[in-house]
Amino acid sequence: MKKIYILRHAKSSWNDLAVSDFDRPLNERGKRDAPLLGDKLKELKIVPDLILSSAANRAITTAMIVAEKINFPQEKIEKREDFYLASSQKIIKVINLLDDSFNSILIVGHNPGLTELANDLGAFQVSNMPTCALVALEFDVGEWQAVHFGLGKHILFEYPKKG
Repeated sequence: MKKIYILRHAKSSWNDLAVSDFDRPLNERGKRDAPLLGDKLKELKIVPDLILSSAANRAITTAMIVAEKINFPQEKIEKREDFYLASSQKIIKVINLLDDSFNSILIVGHNPGLTELANDLGAFQVSNMPTCALVALEFDVGEWQAVHFGLGKHILFEYPKKG
């Protein structure tokens, strides 16, 4: 059994237009929502074996905040330059190459790729993952290479404004 947690980064700031898209930080709402989502994961006893995050500032900051809340070592977060605005297909290729010793992973990144990933992998359709939204999928497989389109079973959809 393999589990994939897909987390869109928390809300980012557009205050300084001189800052590149890659370097944009979280805004106040993002700084408030990321810990709330981390608390929700802790409450649900969700601690992935591996966290893969886009290296973009808003994504890695979200990943680090969530990791701290669930007691996942921040230094073990894998920063992925190739996850910055990555397509669903690109992320699936990375997933398929993961070491099978990992049973659960958390992917932190960006739309539209993450909404596409959630829809492509599961029999679950979401029109748009809001910022700081989490989709969890379960796969009845023993190896990551077997994870593919439509195989995932939707087990969770959470986001701070859900209430």
